[in-house]
Amino acid sequence: MIKKASVTVHPSYKIGVVDKRLFGAFLEPIGNWVYGGIYNPHHPTADDMGFRRDILDAVREFDLPALRFPGGNWVSGWDWKGSIGPLEQRRAQLDLAWFQIEPNIIGHNEYLEWTRRAGTEPMYTINLGTEGIKSAAQLVEYSVHPGGTYWSELRRKHGHPDPWPIKTWYLGNEMDGHWQIGSWEKDPVGFGIRTHEISKVIKWIDNKAETVFAGTSDHHKHFPEWEMAALEQCYESVDYVSLHHYHSVPEGDIANLLNISSVFEDYIRTTIAICDYIQTKIRTPKKMYISFDEYGAHFGRQVEVPFGRRGWHDVSKSYFQFAPRENVFKNPLDWLNGEEAGNTARFHNHQMLTALAMSSVLLTFLRHADRIKIACMTGGLRNAIAFDSKHVWKNATYYPFYQLNRLARGGMSILPVVDGPTFNTEQFALSGSNQCHAYENVQAIEAAAVHHEEKGEAVVFLINRSVEHDIAVELDVRGFEGYRLVEHLEMYTDDLTKGNSHDQPDAIIPRPNAGTRMDGGKVTALTKKLSWNVIRLAKS
Repeated sequence: MIKKASVTVHPSYKIGVVDKRLFGAFLEPIGNWVYGGIYNPHHPTADDMGFRRDILDAVREFDLPALRFPGGNWVSGWDWKGSIGPLEQRRAQLDLAWFQIEPNIIGHNEYLEWTRRAGTEPMYTINLGTEGIKSAAQLVEYSVHPGGTYWSELRRKHGHPDPWPIKTWYLGNEMDGHWQIGSWEKDPVGFGIRTHEISKVIKWIDNKAETVFAGTSDHHKHFPEWEMAALEQCYESVDYVSLHHYHSVPEGDIANLLNISSVFEDYIRTTIAICDYIQTKIRTPKKMYISFDEYGAHFGRQVEVPFGRRGWHDVSKSYFQFAPRENVFKNPLDWLNGEEAGNTARFHNHQMLTALAMSSVLLTFLRHADRIKIACMTGGLRNAIAFDSKHVWKNATYYPFYQLNRLARGGMSILPVVDGPTFNTEQFALSGSNQCHAYENVQAIEAAAVHHEEKGEAVVFLINRSVEHDIAVELDVRGFEGYRLVEHLEMYTDDLTKGNSHDQPDAIIPRPNAGTRMDGGKVTALTKKLSWNVIRLAKS
């Protein structure tokens, strides 16, 4: 028996304008994302700087609006000054985040040049782990000041006469985490003050700059207390709060994987409440916005779970079983010869389910478009725009990511009302941070909508999260008077083990659903189980 659901979308239910940077990506030199990935002078498509043209072409085709780089955990130990100037004078260093040797062949200016060639906006993360105010000020001056000072003239001497177009600066990365080099976990007030002072300096150098406070990452054990204590110190000088979350669930638990939106909703709503509380407390009219600049979803494995969310951690084993007498550091230049990084296999598994989970996150962001202005999919490069040491292709996640980027940005997000079949999830705890309570009565149909009033276009995005049932959706769009149905595109597979690859690029792609109809302001559509759906309307 086919289940039924109703979805109502009305142009009066306005949330906020969808910022194009909501569909950004994240880049960090993990494994062969950089060396052997975007950079490989041995690749047949390498350009004059060793950048792979096949990846650049794919990024331009996607029209990636923004990229946050160069980290990530990696940035908290990186010396940017060691990565500028002639290659023969650059300093290789140990990367204590991912236990690699950082050769600094791709350095500060190379990252920025890559974004220029890719046609995307650079959003730069500053090291606040091992570096401080002076280093941050010199970095910004070197990057964006026109000339006439030591640091700006040094940039010009290095072959870059014009300032780099950096508007957004991230002030540290996950600085509350015990895993972070130079962690501020035990001093949130101190970190808030440091953030405030650096934000001031950046805006004194460039009064058009935006700054981002590094908020509590991944629902950490001290959330939300740490956030509140730190943000109060810098609320008046920063523009965004940074959020990160990686949704890891037990292997095969599809219900918890696709209930990712409920987890993100809780995280976002709590953060908004913190921001609004501080705004009220310090009596300022300034509204704080959110940059959700790292996120992902995958099946995980069970590890040792500390007692509760405030359990004891051995910080020397945060990511690796650290063995001082073993040579654990890898040389990423080995990946220029085709060796694949071992930690990238997960990006090629469970493609349809991963696509649905990541799409659910993006729909959640649309439903908070009034407060979330920036978002960076961690797997936007490698998971959506997929590549290995030789080839580039489009994984299943690419298609909803691309459709949202093309059809949603710049429009007005509209709040849909959904009523239909529901499902429940069970509590789990994979680790100290990967824990989740049970949820009840989660809507199997998830929706978001965008209205481009000036173009006479409206788009409704639907996910059928049911594992067992196709669901007939009655979409009430009577508020869009004079609009007609343009198309219904759907993406699903009957075989969840299938996935796209260079050899099979079209295993999972969107296709038209010719059976969808519109009559009297209502659209009737059959959504397949575990499917992604895009319904487009336009004025006649």
